[in-house]
Amino acid sequence: MAFESLSDKLQNIFKNLRGKGRLSEADVKAALKEVKMALLEADVSFKVVKQFISSVQERAVGQDVLNSLTPGQMVVKIVHEELVSLMGSETTEIALKPANEITVILMAGLQGAGKTTTTAKIAGKLKAKGRRPLLAACDVYRPAAIKQLQINGEKQGVPVFAMGENQSPVDIAKAAVEHAAKNGFNVVILDTAGRLHIDEGMMEELQAIKAAVDVSQTLLIVDAMTGQDAVNVAETFQNKIGIDGVILTKMDGDTRGGAALSIKAVTGRPILYVGMGEKLSDLEQFYPDRMASRILGMGDILSLIEKAQMEVDEEKTRELSQKLKKAEFDFDDFLEQMRQIKKMGGVASIMSMMPGMAQLKGGADIDESAMDRVEAIILSMTKEERANPSLLNPSRKQRIARGAGVDISEVNRIVKQFDQMRKMMKQLPGLMGGGRRKGGMGGFGGMLGKLKMPF
Repeated sequence: MAFESLSDKLQNIFKNLRGKGRLSEADVKAALKEVKMALLEADVSFKVVKQFISSVQERAVGQDVLNSLTPGQMVVKIVHEELVSLMGSETTEIALKPANEITVILMAGLQGAGKTTTTAKIAGKLKAKGRRPLLAACDVYRPAAIKQLQINGEKQGVPVFAMGENQSPVDIAKAAVEHAAKNGFNVVILDTAGRLHIDEGMMEELQAIKAAVDVSQTLLIVDAMTGQDAVNVAETFQNKIGIDGVILTKMDGDTRGGAALSIKAVTGRPILYVGMGEKLSDLEQFYPDRMASRILGMGDILSLIEKAQMEVDEEKTRELSQKLKKAEFDFDDFLEQMRQIKKMGGVASIMSMMPGMAQLKGGADIDESAMDRVEAIILSMTKEERANPSLLNPSRKQRIARGAGVDISEVNRIVKQFDQMRKMMKQLPGLMGGGRRKGGMGGFGGMLGKLKMPF
């Protein structure tokens, strides 16, 4: 996940700071020197790092901080505030015109950044907010670009305006806006062509489109995995055509995160969304304060709640909550909860949003594939066995192990842990929570941490 390495380093630095009762100016400067190195290794712009450290140091070596009861915590608080400031302070939305007018959004970026997929993701977001978006296929150069947009548009339930590959992107953009005006669409999203590298031809085409139609917002899609190059690309686009906001893709990958910490400071333009996966739903609003909290290991409970509200079936959760309180849940319920956890991004994703969980896991990797093995074991049971685990005698377990392609010891471990969970819930009903909160996990998620589950 993005920032994981940076987050681990910063947490270790501040853990040492908090361990001291009193701090000297030398202690703070030594810690900030380590912070500086951690940020540079995360591919944050040198100029940005220099200014950031200067701002933190100026505030952190003041007497009111060094003489406070918890100076280490005060320094962390200052770093958190400066990180938020660095990334934009406030969450920024795509600026839309009133619903009775047409908002034209131009999507720009280099080839390979995920622009066409992100274009469809944005259309889905706007549709969910009650807008009537129209996608316009203006990339006439890349093979299958139009088809890709049409497939993704269909998945989002958003129509695509296309004129084939033999028309100029400028003419397509103009025709799309005219089509929108005649057919009641109030947002037109232009999926423009990218290049492998920035060149004058691409910039001139984008400038021509902006001159031909009234573009309300120009959004730049950049690949977070390219690190500092992403910042350089953003700066060039800002200087050449002007941008209103940035969408960072592939933030779920093995990226050092430097782009997210540098783009606002370098371009003056905010990050609007971050792409967290390949699915069309994997586009998250960018919250500077939440991102800063996650970087510093403070968790991100608000995003976790929102994710649960989107992905978790509330009715099923309510039903399970009642079963949990009576310790009547079975392997089918267990399977359903595992699937809901996977829909939310998996155990590692959930833990990354929970305060303190990063330290608890001790840096060990979570074996997400173990969830697949558990699922295979449960699916190898008969309907009766899933509903009544007491039926699972040795011969049945042997058959289940063969069906799941695992050793019988794994089956025994899962059955034993499942039984322990039921007993624990019967003894401690208070752990289950109210079960009425929207998006709650019915207590199951919390139990994973109390039992040594294989994932």
